[in-house]
Amino acid sequence: MIIARFTCEILGAIPVGELELRARVVRPGRSVELVEAVAQAGGRDVASARAWRVLRTPGPSVPDSPPAPPGLPDRSVQRTPPGWVDGYLSAIEWRPVRGEFGSPGPATVWARLRYPLVPDEEVSPLERVLAVADSGNGLSGQLDIAEWQFINPELTVHLHREAVGEWICLDASTTISTGGAGLARSSLCDLQGPIGVGAQSLLVTPRRLGPS
Repeated sequence: MIIARFTCEILGAIPVGELELRARVVRPGRSVELVEAVAQAGGRDVASARAWRVLRTPGPSVPDSPPAPPGLPDRSVQRTPPGWVDGYLSAIEWRPVRGEFGSPGPATVWARLRYPLVPDEEVSPLERVLAVADSGNGLSGQLDIAEWQFINPELTVHLHREAVGEWICLDASTTISTGGAGLARSSLCDLQGPIGVGAQSLLVTPRRLGPS
């Protein structure tokens, strides 16, 4: 089977430490099935994920000539942008096509993992995609991160094929409206062409609230 849709809900602060994971098949089936995993820390749920899997079948690609992806630049980002906490950013190699972290507005970057998620374990195509798909809101942030938070409590990714190779391209944009909500959208592709789309609901709040 192949993952066609993945949704992760962030339920609370996730500590750097031991986590307990439980998984189950919610809806079994020969053609489609729904699977679920929940992560716990200290006896409380901190994240949950659900994915729809569909049966692999022979069939044509429509269109059979997908749009060409943007070219892979030679230049990598070497420094963490001001206001950003390092760790995740330097664990991934970023090659910007337009825009970048710390610059407001839509942006497009190529990315690949510098390290495996688990030591001595090969990274799967799905893991390569999901590791960078959650970056759409940060990449295309419309507000200064030193003054504003645009937090995504969830991530949803729809895929129409598995990624090929280690490079994933993220073409992201963010819309923020009055009221504290926003939406980050990302188109995902590899060096062969489109693979899917991602979306993140956003909570938008000032980092420092002034006197009431």
